[in-house]
Amino acid sequence: MPPMRNQNRQKLAQQEGPLLLAIRAIEKGEIKSICEAARIFNVPRCTLRGRVNGQTFRPDTRANNHILTVQEEESLVKWIFDLDYRGQAPQQCMVREMADILLAERVSKASSKRPAQVGKNWVTGFVRRQPKLQSRFSRKYNYQRAQNEDPEVIRAWFDKVHQTICRYGITDADIYNFDETGFAIGVTATSKVVTRSEYYGKRAVAEPGNREWVTAIECIGSGFALDPYIIFKGRVFIQGWFEYLPKGWRLDKSENGWTTNEIGLRWLSESFIPQTKSRRQGRWLLLILDGHSSHLTPRFHKLCAENDIIAICMPAHSSHILQPLDIGCFAPLKRSYGRIVDRWMRAGVDFVDKLEFLSNYPEARSDAFTFETIQNSFRAAGLLPYNPTEVLDKVNIRIRTPTPPSSRGSSVLQPQTPINPRQLLRQASSIKSGLKQRSNSPPSPIKSALEQVFKGCKIAMHNAAFLARQNEQLRAANQKQRIKRQV
Repeated sequence: MPPMRNQNRQKLAQQEGPLLLAIRAIEKGEIKSICEAARIFNVPRCTLRGRVNGQTFRPDTRANNHILTVQEEESLVKWIFDLDYRGQAPQQCMVREMADILLAERVSKASSKRPAQVGKNWVTGFVRRQPKLQSRFSRKYNYQRAQNEDPEVIRAWFDKVHQTICRYGITDADIYNFDETGFAIGVTATSKVVTRSEYYGKRAVAEPGNREWVTAIECIGSGFALDPYIIFKGRVFIQGWFEYLPKGWRLDKSENGWTTNEIGLRWLSESFIPQTKSRRQGRWLLLILDGHSSHLTPRFHKLCAENDIIAICMPAHSSHILQPLDIGCFAPLKRSYGRIVDRWMRAGVDFVDKLEFLSNYPEARSDAFTFETIQNSFRAAGLLPYNPTEVLDKVNIRIRTPTPPSSRGSSVLQPQTPINPRQLLRQASSIKSGLKQRSNSPPSPIKSALEQVFKGCKIAMHNAAFLARQNEQLRAANQKQRIKRQV
């Protein structure tokens, strides 16, 4: 048997249609008596009388036991939106704290022995009844990246790319993107495994653990990838490395396995230029790169100019949304290589060195650098085809404090100016009562205007409470920094 509450709700929903028909018949004068209308449409007489006198449908009516008013909840939702828009979505404890602040501003201290507070689980119910809100787990996001996700900067960069393509007549086949990525050659990929149910938490899986660093310089074009440029850690070359090196690949060394200015220059002259010579569709090539120091040397750009290569650098800290390799290629590449290392570990190989890396890396590249993956990466970066909205639609964080919304005050009849929501509600009630008692009460547009003024004042006071709390937190943080500098 269904719960009684559900039965009542279904009964109310079934009565709503006949009630509306009865109300319409009374308003049009087709039926003179409420009792007669209730009998004809088979609806409760008391319910019909209440609806005719202005009562609303109960399921559409706000519950009486809500601790915050409608305006206070709207202000709280707006505050959450502001923080979320700036990449600082509040935790549930922060939402509860702000709700307590709004409640304390309205509720008189004299009417309560203890400070007014919302319940422990109030935030859960608040989020549930707000269709625009939802609780989610947060993820870490680099502040500098979020700070540089400026739509104006990104749009200006796309305009620069488009102008360059149009000015030099660069075809889609002559657009390239290159970048470096690193590998700890003995580390497996994190994956979901099937284990016994008695284990708790994440199951440990053995791995070779060799964390020697290897850098691979990769370059992709429209649906294809050029041969990579591998950088090993070492002082001298070893003959065995070249025996495992696939045809067309280049190998270099550095003291720490990272790229340098000289290596970047050698990659351009010995790898990129020879490989793209036979692929050119036009005179000019467009090379998209990030702001790494090895890409910004005068000799690098001089060599590009001598070979009709136009290098365009992306804005700082924006490669995660503008660079095709970072968007769709490097993550599958590292997952594929990690799975290969895990497979070797299960086969009994407990140490991975440079030779194993050279034998495993080609398989990982063939799995990751497919035609579809490369095409989708360029498409997600808004480059091929040219479509900046692919990126601009994803930019949803602003690390800037918005200007608080301004509100216009209203002249009131009372000599005292309200300074908190409680005083404003009291004064609004007195004004409404005075207007109602007067014989020549103002027309409905004036009443609506007053309601809007009162609502605006409430929102402004709620925003002031939020800003006061934020100012208090900033003062505390500033004081800590001042003490730290003095020490």
